[in-house]
Amino acid sequence: MNSKKFENPAVDAAEKVRESAQQIWLAGLGAFAKAQQEGGKVFEALVQDGVNLQRKTQAAAQEQMAEATERITELAGGLSARAGQSWSRLETIFEERVARALSGLGVPAASELQLLAQRVSQLEAELAALKKGGRVGKSATVARTSGGARKSGTAARAVSGQAATRKRSGG
Repeated sequence: MNSKKFENPAVDAAEKVRESAQQIWLAGLGAFAKAQQEGGKVFEALVQDGVNLQRKTQAAAQEQMAEATERITELAGGLSARAGQSWSRLETIFEERVARALSGLGVPAASELQLLAQRVSQLEAELAALKKGGRVGKSATVARTSGGARKSGTAARAVSGQAATRKRSGG
């Protein structure tokens, strides 16, 4: 008989699978060892990339916040100006209504009181001149002929009282 060896294909396939598995296992171990060696460097690089990204994000957020603050400030200024105009109009309306109400009650206006105060000052000056014996203007002559300074003061009060009564009664 021939001493030829018969090869078994099943054994050959199993041997090839075993060798393949061994190589895959060794490749995995090599990758693991490499990752351990390079892992620190990769980790630090990732941390640095994260820091850079965070800085960019914060800068963009601050820029947008500044723009929003500027817009809000502009809007607030516009609203403040409008509110000031509204208050000014409201004050004017209030002052006009109060002036009408006071006028209806017979209360003299500020301008009328000012004219009256000027007239009183003028009369006081003429009265002082009379007392000193100086020259007398028309007012002093009227005061003498109508019964003296006391009567003219009383008459002025009576006249102003009558005017106030007329205004209150609507006449």
